[in-house]
Amino acid sequence: MKPSLIVITGPTASGKTGRAVHLAKAIDGEIISADSRQIYRGMDIGTGKDIEEYGDVPAHLIDICPAGYKYNLFEFLRDFEEARRDIESRGKFPILCGGTGLYVESVLKGLRLPEVPANPTLRSELEGKSLEELTAILASMKSLHNVTDVDTAKRAIRAIEIQKYYQEHPDAARQAEPHPLTDALVIGVDIDREARRERITRRLHTRLEQGMVEEVRRLLDSGIAPDDLIYYGLEYKFLTLYLTGQLSLEEMTSRLEIAIHQFAKRQMTWFRGMEQRGFPIHWLSYTLEPNEFTNQILTLAEMDC
Repeated sequence: MKPSLIVITGPTASGKTGRAVHLAKAIDGEIISADSRQIYRGMDIGTGKDIEEYGDVPAHLIDICPAGYKYNLFEFLRDFEEARRDIESRGKFPILCGGTGLYVESVLKGLRLPEVPANPTLRSELEGKSLEELTAILASMKSLHNVTDVDTAKRAIRAIEIQKYYQEHPDAARQAEPHPLTDALVIGVDIDREARRERITRRLHTRLEQGMVEEVRRLLDSGIAPDDLIYYGLEYKFLTLYLTGQLSLEEMTSRLEIAIHQFAKRQMTWFRGMEQRGFPIHWLSYTLEPNEFTNQILTLAEMDC
């Protein structure tokens, strides 16, 4: 059975975008980004948008929110469905591309999340609790298959807020029950650890040379609060700490490189977890030439160019 959706995922610096673009050109497709930070305008170098790489291939869910905003899973699933319907209505093929495992798995699960309003009273009650305490509270409310989506106190509080809303609104909880996609083909870009580490290091220094520090300085100068940039993690966290005088240039570069390596390792842990949770990933080597990579996908999908 031919898939209705092809997913191209993998760890950071594995070359996902180029593979997705090549595939899109072969099958008259359009790309939907599954990157939790590329949605923000003005956050270009640090998120690796590489807009020029898309050429004339349309890309959706990139530059749709202002920097400083806190986009969430509910919004992503809503916007993904809207983009997918738009692509299909024009006779094009949707390709989901990105390394945010939570986004990718949520699409494959067929999640439909109701909008959950803020609960100021609950937030006040939880304020000041440690991440460990918050995670324990959340674990008492639901099964935690993976905790990388609650790796900060703010995210944990939001997760608790959502679960409490579901407890108080059973209809909303039923609406949120997943309806897994059974006709999606998931492709992973397979890159060995050493090659991944080398590419991450080289890419980091290239981005610094391209003006990543200046990009973050412009965001701060535009009025975005340092804490709001730190919230996005990785490049924006460590560059903000550097620009606000909390780290030296050498400390920032060293700690950021380590953090990106750790992030890539967490991504791979998530993907292995996805496979254990019943979402098969077909891993294709990053060393394959673009034509061969695309041809292998088409064979798996039983599709012709």
